[in-house]
Amino acid sequence: MNNLRNVAIIAHVDHGKTTLVDALLRQSKTELSKEVAESTCIMDSNDLEKERGITIFSKNASVVYQGTKINIIDTPGHADFGGEVERVLRMADGCLLLVDAKDGPMPQTRFVLKKALELKLKIVVVINKVDIPDKKINEVLNKVFDLFIDLGADDEIIDYPVLYASAKLGKAGKDPQIEDMADITPVFDAIINHIPAPTGDKNLPLQMLVTTITGDSYKGRIAVGRVYNGVLKQGQTIAYINRLGEKRNCVLSSVMTFEGLNRVETREEISSGDIVAIAGIPEITIGETLADPENPVALPLLSVEEPTVKMTFNVNTSPLAGKEGQFTTSRKLGERLYKELETDVALKVEDNPNGGWTLSGRGELHLAILIERLRREGYELEVSRPQVITKVVDGKTLVPYENVFIEVPEDLAGTIIQQLGSRYGEMQKMEIIDQTAYLEFIVPTKGLFGFRSQFLTDSRGLGVINTSFYEFAPEKGVFNGRENGSLVNCESGNTLMYAISGLQERGELFYGPSVYVYKGQVIGQSSRPGDIQVNACKEKRASNQRARVKGQTEHFDAPRTMSLEDSLEYINDDELVEVTPQNIRIRKKILDEALAKKIARGIKD
Repeated sequence: MNNLRNVAIIAHVDHGKTTLVDALLRQSKTELSKEVAESTCIMDSNDLEKERGITIFSKNASVVYQGTKINIIDTPGHADFGGEVERVLRMADGCLLLVDAKDGPMPQTRFVLKKALELKLKIVVVINKVDIPDKKINEVLNKVFDLFIDLGADDEIIDYPVLYASAKLGKAGKDPQIEDMADITPVFDAIINHIPAPTGDKNLPLQMLVTTITGDSYKGRIAVGRVYNGVLKQGQTIAYINRLGEKRNCVLSSVMTFEGLNRVETREEISSGDIVAIAGIPEITIGETLADPENPVALPLLSVEEPTVKMTFNVNTSPLAGKEGQFTTSRKLGERLYKELETDVALKVEDNPNGGWTLSGRGELHLAILIERLRREGYELEVSRPQVITKVVDGKTLVPYENVFIEVPEDLAGTIIQQLGSRYGEMQKMEIIDQTAYLEFIVPTKGLFGFRSQFLTDSRGLGVINTSFYEFAPEKGVFNGRENGSLVNCESGNTLMYAISGLQERGELFYGPSVYVYKGQVIGQSSRPGDIQVNACKEKRASNQRARVKGQTEHFDAPRTMSLEDSLEYINDDELVEVTPQNIRIRKKILDEALAKKIARGIKD
């Protein structure tokens, strides 16, 4: 095991984790396919990851450097995917903590470092992006040290080594001068010298903890995890211990190790300390244990922080239901949602008594990514407005609060402070450095719904916002959400330029001409409070008189394109987002206005 290292790469989103893994893979002369070798961000293989430029799913790779095998675990950087980070850190013996040379430690840096310190992992700090002109290396180093102190690091851990790197250029060194750096070798040396070899004894009974589940068309369900004790071999009989503690014997049909980016089947024994993928147990899930059949001892189950946001999912019930998707029935959708639980330990799915499902997750983005994946797989569904999850402790109702960190030009800070104040946010800290305001707030999670789009407008696209879960606490006030109403279409048909050009004065439109819309569909945001019923399909009345030619053609503003996240932020409690592989629409829960008013009157009476 002295020739083995298990290291996780942890950092805030966009601080360069995946780029650093790229450099490690390329400079270790790891064999890569031609397509992979020519791409950037090799580890971000998922389409959504490539489009958004963020890591969503943790991944494994391995390289060999000077006779030592290094298992690398690339982790997500966004707070909403913290569940991925929490479980995969169990496979590592140490971490490379990447910190941006300009931004310094950010909210997710604190979260992932806290989890790593709880597991007593050895930390190597890498100050990345030292090639950028506006770096603040000394200031960042001080902030990193303060972060370790805040998190209660002991004397041994706080004596961490520091490297400087430009992952994009594939260079690193012990000094921050980029011109003195040659390649990424110092990172390899730091891993071998400072990250301890894995512990464990191959002579003890087998114990392996499953931390990741993937699928394979031929092998079926593949479980990835670390062998803590004993050995594994293809064809071996093992004891499978599920989450309920039930034990039964199984035979491993396949045992695979990681070479570069690939899983490679092996007939050799895999010793304790290594990371391995196995097949042959169809029902295995995350957090379960493989053990010795003669002495089966389960490892502690994986636990992750509880979800804070929930949404209602249902099959599509709009007039266009079943026309744009491949999977449109509740049976298919329900099966897919419960299947997601096998690979996402931070997600919860519950059946609703009136039909549909309630999904609970770590944040809006966590659930939005799942919806986008379902959409791309051919599912049709409709989802409700996100709601916060409340807890009752000692008779008091508690709601989640977020720590909000904002960086915005100084002259725009007043508007942001006013906006968050109206959402019951409390300012904790404010610093002005080089005409940039650094603000820290504690805001109810509910108050942040719909805030990001408003923030982009108020900060003129120059602001940076990051959030992380703070705590559950009593609610300070009720935030009612969107102030403006919706423009609701009252007739089904294709939108006409004559009709929609006349609606521009009433608000901001989401659609241009020649788009099919149905009765009860939201086609824009009103400029006033309260919904307005409009007709975007109204035709110009024909007459036998020639119209007077105007001096200029009427101007039509470009409609606002509503992405999935925009739509989820926009909707109110009486609205739904209709999601299909081809379109994302916003609609009223009750499409008929007269019926909706009748029901509302009945509730009031």
